[in-house]
Amino acid sequence: MSQAPLAPSDAEARIAVLEASLARANAALAARDLLIETLRGQIARMRRMQFGASSEKLTREIAQLELALEELETESAVPEIGAALPDTPGRLAPVRALPDHLPREEVVHEPASGACTCPDCGGALRRLGQDAHEMLDVLPVHWRVVRNVRPKYSCRTCEKIVQAPAPVKAVARGKATFATLAHVVVSKFDHHLPLYRQSEMMAAQGLDIDRSTLAGWVGQAAA
Repeated sequence: MSQAPLAPSDAEARIAVLEASLARANAALAARDLLIETLRGQIARMRRMQFGASSEKLTREIAQLELALEELETESAVPEIGAALPDTPGRLAPVRALPDHLPREEVVHEPASGACTCPDCGGALRRLGQDAHEMLDVLPVHWRVVRNVRPKYSCRTCEKIVQAPAPVKAVARGKATFATLAHVVVSKFDHHLPLYRQSEMMAAQGLDIDRSTLAGWVGQAAA
């Protein structure tokens, strides 16, 4: 059953309500972004004060600010899930290459029909090339890089291109596997290990992952 059209006055009132709601949401986002930048500045200033001095109170204050900052960064990552889908325009964070020194494990995803026969006409397939992307994976106290490789094949008879679908990602546009995501989330919420300390531990193992990146992963996992 179709709805009756809105009267011009009702439509204008509804538009005004939506615009006011949008303005409040934008103001809240701007306030949160400002708070994040303020906390980052305070932490940087306190770290400079801490350098060369041993103050247990200052160390505790820095830790509390770090926790507050990572909570805000985690929260800010949640509404960006939909905007981070493939082929979606918008402001996207640059994707860093994973360190070369990490061991690589190559996983080849062949088409479901196999690499020899075209699923449409039964013709022979010839290899055209491949698509590959790397994701950060973790084993207990052992980091590695899983390289997903999807060979491309072309049918000699009908020229159809056959390739396995891309595996599901744990993080949109990210390089963390489900195991890495689980490790970070469990370490934070079950082992009570703040993200900035996890970042420091990774750095000690030769892996440069910012706290803000970890916060984004946790936010997307929560979503």
